[in-house]
Amino acid sequence: MSQQRQRDKWLPSTPSASATGRVFLIPYSGCGASMYRRWPRRREGVEFLPVELPGHETRFAEPTYHSYQELAESMADALEPYLDVPFAFFGHCGSALAAYEVSAELVRTGRPAPANLYVSSEVAPQDGPAGRFLTMDDAELGAELEKLISELGGKPAPELIELYVEVLRSDVEVNKRYLVPDPLRLPGPITAIGWTEDDEIPYSTMGGWSACGETTSVLLEGRHYRFLEGSPDLLEVLCTGLRAKR
Repeated sequence: MSQQRQRDKWLPSTPSASATGRVFLIPYSGCGASMYRRWPRRREGVEFLPVELPGHETRFAEPTYHSYQELAESMADALEPYLDVPFAFFGHCGSALAAYEVSAELVRTGRPAPANLYVSSEVAPQDGPAGRFLTMDDAELGAELEKLISELGGKPAPELIELYVEVLRSDVEVNKRYLVPDPLRLPGPITAIGWTEDDEIPYSTMGGWSACGETTSVLLEGRHYRFLEGSPDLLEVLCTGLRAKR
C-alpha cells in the first residue's frame, strides 16, 4: 500500500501499513462514520476502519446511492488499495446488507475476497426487507434519530434532525427496494451476530445467512444499539477470523 496516498474520502482514518488485518465498518442507516467513534482504532494488529458513505456526514454534499449494489461497486473500487492484508466487513442492520453486497462485488469481479463478513441484527438478503423502520413516517424516523444521537452521547438539535431525516429516509428506501431472492454464495465465511435483547431484528430470524455462505451464528448480550460501544466481546468476534488468516 502506498504511503503517499492522499486522504481518502471513504476512510476518515488513514489505514496503517503495519496492520495485520482490517475490518471496514459500514455505518448504520442515516448515520456516518462518526457513529463508530467509541470503537478503538486497533486491537492486536487488527485495525477498525469506519467507512464514510456518499451523501453522509463529511460527504453530505455528494449524491447518495440508490441501491446497495450501486454503493458496492463504488466502495469496492475505493477500498481496493487497502485489501493487501486479511480484511473483513462489518455491518449492523441495513448496513449488513451493504457489507454483503460489497463482499459479493469483490467476488464477482475477481478481486480479493474478505476473510470474513460480519452481519449484525439483519436478516439475509433473500428474507428481507425487514424491520420496523421500513414503515415509519418522517416524524417517527426523526424520533429514532434523536434516540440514536442520545445513545452516542450527543444532544439532538432540531435543525440537524430535519437534515438527517432526509438521509435516513433515503437509506430506508434503499433497504425497501433491496429484493434478492437468489443471493450469490460467498466463498468465505460469514458470522451472523445477534443480540439477546434485540427487539428490532430477533436473532431467531437470522438463520437465512447460511444460504449466502458458510455461516457461524453468535449471540451476544445486549440490546439493538449495543454494537455502538465496540465492546470487548464484539471486538473479539471480529478479530478471531482475521487472526486465522495471518
